Amino acid sequence: MASNSCLDFNIASSKKAIKNMSGSIKLSRPTTTLSLDVPLTSSKSESNRALLLNELAGGSSELKNLSTARDTVTMTKLLASDDYTLDVLDAGTVMRFMTAFLAMGQKERRITGTPRMCKRPIGLLVDALNDLGAEISYEEEVGYPPLLFKPFSNQKTNQLTIPGNISSQYISALLMVAPTLPEGLTITLEGEIYSRPYIEMTLNLMKHFGVSGSFEGNQITVASQQYQSNSYTIESDWSGASYWYSLFALADEAQISLKGLRARSNQGDHAIADIMEGLGVKSTFDGETVTLSKVDIQDKLIIDFKSCPDLAQTVMAAAAALGVDLEMTGLESLRIKESDRTAAMAAELGKIGAKLEEHDNGLWILTSPNKLEVTKVIEFNTYDDHRMAMALAPLAMKFDCLIHEPEVVVKSYPEYWEHLEMAGVQVNS
Repeated sequence: MASNSCLDFNIASSKKAIKNMSGSIKLSRPTTTLSLDVPLTSSKSESNRALLLNELAGGSSELKNLSTARDTVTMTKLLASDDYTLDVLDAGTVMRFMTAFLAMGQKERRITGTPRMCKRPIGLLVDALNDLGAEISYEEEVGYPPLLFKPFSNQKTNQLTIPGNISSQYISALLMVAPTLPEGLTITLEGEIYSRPYIEMTLNLMKHFGVSGSFEGNQITVASQQYQSNSYTIESDWSGASYWYSLFALADEAQISLKGLRARSNQGDHAIADIMEGLGVKSTFDGETVTLSKVDIQDKLIIDFKSCPDLAQTVMAAAAALGVDLEMTGLESLRIKESDRTAAMAAELGKIGAKLEEHDNGLWILTSPNKLEVTKVIEFNTYDDHRMAMALAPLAMKFDCLIHEPEVVVKSYPEYWEHLEMAGVQVNS
């Protein structure tokens, strides 16, 4: 069971956070020192995995500190639903996890999402599940939702080979249902493995719920076994923390502590603590609190985002405003997120004189202006993408910004604008 009525709290929190907002909000730097002990939202990556694992274990575990993100609310709702059609809205994680869950079920079901969600590919996961013995078909375009499911009957194989550079959510979805298969499952990952920390997060959480697996070299093996109920407390969200690192980096003065974060974290996005040292932010851990302090900024950074692609927009925006050039790899998955994030960032950061270009062999170079010369309010589009809105907002520490579609943050961090106001940022609708 999920404690503290996550669904009701999320709805109330989201309404409070975006109340009185129109189609855009104006952000301006604080008139005093940026300061807050940030009550971060919880990790939706951990929350959504824990919700599915709890369901597979019988649904009786107490899950504490569940995320208030809309994606997690959607996951909670769909796992409890007996409806024939399930709508994931714009939640890619929910689409992938629920696809694996429904594929192993004993009912005919249908899953769909927003128009953008139905343009995000899922064919590789569907093919893998059908190879295992599922019966999934496409209602419209092959390779994309909506999907139709027939009851699972017989396992056809216990071996799958999958590219290692695909979204880790495909791999995590297969792993979480693997122990429910009569013969278990071995997955061989071909080529370079992207987002490995998220695969390891899944295996660690599966272990918490009583299922053991091995990840040796490029092969993951999970035997057939039973999940066990076990209470779990969700960690705060390192992805959400990344925006506060950016705010701190761009502020002239700041006093920021981040609550509920672990130095040894399951979340791949804890890499922000190391990355941001190059952009002038040092992390000091005390229990589950991280306190930020200023250090020297480097002129250029070389970063591989393959294990933490959700950090890329945040780091790009901060680097552009600080005059730091970036050489980046591991951005391939950004094109099929809520927006084409590389194209979107190139367009928006171009408004402040930065240039983001793709070169050979997956190399991206961000050339930042030596000096920001902004004399007017900059309007930023967010492309119906929560991470675009939150990554660009810290630029208000340098100049006034107009953020369009501010309500998109409800997908992962509903309290974001409210927390910015608490820290001293001027937020006006």
